[in-house]
Amino acid sequence: MPVPAAPSSQSGRVAPPAQRGLLTERIARQLEHDIRSGDIAVGSKLPSERELAVQFHASRNVVREVLRRLEAQHLIQVAPGRGSFVCEQTSRHARSYDALYRAGRPTVRQLIEARVPLEVETVRLATARATEDDLDAMRAARDALETATDVVLKAQADVDFHDAIAAASGNPVLRIMLSSISGMMFEMMLRSNSDPSISEPGVPQHPQIFEAIVARDVELACERMRAHLTLGLRTYGTDVDLNVNVMARQHIETLLGESDGNGQNRA
Repeated sequence: MPVPAAPSSQSGRVAPPAQRGLLTERIARQLEHDIRSGDIAVGSKLPSERELAVQFHASRNVVREVLRRLEAQHLIQVAPGRGSFVCEQTSRHARSYDALYRAGRPTVRQLIEARVPLEVETVRLATARATEDDLDAMRAARDALETATDVVLKAQADVDFHDAIAAASGNPVLRIMLSSISGMMFEMMLRSNSDPSISEPGVPQHPQIFEAIVARDVELACERMRAHLTLGLRTYGTDVDLNVNVMARQHIETLLGESDGNGQNRA
């Protein structure tokens, strides 16, 4: 799949971490899609770092971050001195449920509809069962979400907050179920944490949810989680019925375009 062209980096200039993260996310998503779909066959050698940097109009540092991410997902194997090769995808390594979900082309609305019953139940259990260690993990994720200025780090902290609640539920099945959609959640959170029309009314609900959990108020925690999750049905506008992949791709391009418009350069 062709990647939209972008201005080349200027020698010696490095873009800020926020833009670097967006570029890394876009390139990794593209290569991951090509590998999982079979467009890049198992056993194929990826182009060199220099060639990938030219292809995606990014720096070699960004390309290295992408390759590290793909290697961590067991999508490629990096052989020192030889290059990067696409691995065979086994049930042990592949995020099979994520691939299955995406094959169904779910919309933002459908993702929200799935999250509501799942996460209302996890917060119900977490409110009753959370240990001090669980509360510390939620608190750390909440603080990271509130203080992060990089939209990618903010979205990851958002995922971490919801995962910490799922872990505190004490039910590993529920946590695994949530984890299986965490990739799509991240893409939605990237949008919600960088779009003022969504983030301003939405983000304050994280500390409110946490306060209800600390108070062991099950009913209030469930009410606040439900309100938090369904906010997107009102604030996403027509995008609520876009395919999650399409929404994420368009928003990443918008953010990168805004960075370019502010005079920034590719990482």
